[in-house]
Amino acid sequence: MIAIQNDIAPTWEMENTYKQLSPFELKDKLIDLANKHGDTSIWSMLNAGRGNPNWIAATPREAFFTLGQFAMVETRSVWRDIDLAGMPNTKGIATRLKSYLERKPQAPGVDLLKKSIDYGTIKLGFDPDAWVHELVDGIIGDNYPVPDRMLVHLEQIIHAYLIQEMCNNESPPGKYDLFAVEGGTAAMCYIFDSLIANKLLSIGDKIALMVPTFTPYLEIPHLARYNFEIIRINALEMDERGVHTWQYTTAELDKLANPSIKALYVVNPSNPPSVAIRNESKKHIIEMVKNFNPNLMIITDDVYGTFVDNFRSLMAELPFNTLGVYSFSKYFGATGWRLGVIAIHKDNIFDQLIKDLPHNKATALAERYGTITLHPEKLRFIDRMVADSRQVALNHTAGLSTPQQVQMGLFALFSLLDYENRYKELTQEICRHRQKLLYEGFGLELSTDRFNAAYYSQIDLLVWAKIKYGKEFCDYLEENYEPTDFLFRLAKESSIVLLNGIGFGGPKWSIRISLANLNDEAYRIIGETVQKTFEDYATSWRASKDSKKQKT
Repeated sequence: MIAIQNDIAPTWEMENTYKQLSPFELKDKLIDLANKHGDTSIWSMLNAGRGNPNWIAATPREAFFTLGQFAMVETRSVWRDIDLAGMPNTKGIATRLKSYLERKPQAPGVDLLKKSIDYGTIKLGFDPDAWVHELVDGIIGDNYPVPDRMLVHLEQIIHAYLIQEMCNNESPPGKYDLFAVEGGTAAMCYIFDSLIANKLLSIGDKIALMVPTFTPYLEIPHLARYNFEIIRINALEMDERGVHTWQYTTAELDKLANPSIKALYVVNPSNPPSVAIRNESKKHIIEMVKNFNPNLMIITDDVYGTFVDNFRSLMAELPFNTLGVYSFSKYFGATGWRLGVIAIHKDNIFDQLIKDLPHNKATALAERYGTITLHPEKLRFIDRMVADSRQVALNHTAGLSTPQQVQMGLFALFSLLDYENRYKELTQEICRHRQKLLYEGFGLELSTDRFNAAYYSQIDLLVWAKIKYGKEFCDYLEENYEPTDFLFRLAKESSIVLLNGIGFGGPKWSIRISLANLNDEAYRIIGETVQKTFEDYATSWRASKDSKKQKT
């Protein structure tokens, strides 16, 4: 590697110090550099490294707070002693809520609350008082979550939402059991731990990851408590221009035919390419499972599914083999709420594999769960996850807080009642417009792809540079620079923070840009600044070529 110019020598030192870090840890170093060196008189720091959207779903939050006001009226009517109140009564509570909403027609979220109550009672057949009491008691948070997996009525609401959004309104036969959790990250932790605890995976087992993928899916399997052998299913397909489509070739998917691969971890649509698995590839995965690897356990994280029209998750296509994870964080702008759900079909491979465990392992598990049930051998995997989430011994305190479950339910009801998909179309258009501006700034052609969620963009800079400058320039880059040099230059000189794609299992010179968290105009600036930075590299390349000619 050649020495970098003196004015950016600190960048080179930082690059070599921090290049082994996870992209999300590296991001913090880039932010420090951007804040220290950036010319904020031109524009504020542009941090396109994190996926937190800069919008929120307002109406379901308004409904939440209006419902909370009614809940306090209810508690005060039961017991009022200065700062103390009682617990809401069930009998007649639906009528009282209806009367309260009629008296406050201008209160925020009233229309959604009315429609939500009707949806539960008319569409799903709920008892009105039981339904409203669950919401009111839940928003007050005066009781432990009972059942611990998820409150009874809200589980049915979230089930309907998942069928609509993750199954494209086409439910496979049977039902899913749901476990409400503290966001997708908590789901990830619970799943990894319970698979190990229940002997479905063992240290050193072989698992497959579809990459690029969310960094923790790459990092967690290497921890000492798991130490899995990783088989990467790479998104290698490229179009006729030599540009990544971020889809999987048949040869890569064929790896799943190996029955020694016990589990497959999928983020769909992917992170960071933000592209959903196309239908032909899903059919090939189904073929691999049905014909060659029927015991394969699939864990699919589908948080970005709502940004793709007619999205259909693997939990819908392969319900027996697939455990679904969904987070409400991105679509509803609710990362601070920590709302997620784990979905497992009632007829599933996880329960089947537990039943088929050898006697010695089954005996050990009977002892593990023997304190919470008289028949531990009948305990389903999803209920084992609930217990494991509280180290089994604290199973009686398991479950997502009830106010969180109520807000989750109102988010879901908001979507279920949005029959014209106005909110979905709005959020999709925000992302697609920003992607268009980014590509215009880059000077790149943006091809139409119905599987592209446009929540992130992952751009392989070598592919782009080859199209713009030619292969010789790409060779020069690879010989003389590390990819992180580019990220540090952007942070230092332009106050722009992006993430390195290799940390997500992507190409070495790829970058990840969140299209969700900055104002629209920032994305054209990012594209144009990346172009300018690469022109600086190209100038150095041309100078080195001229120097070589002069010497010869």
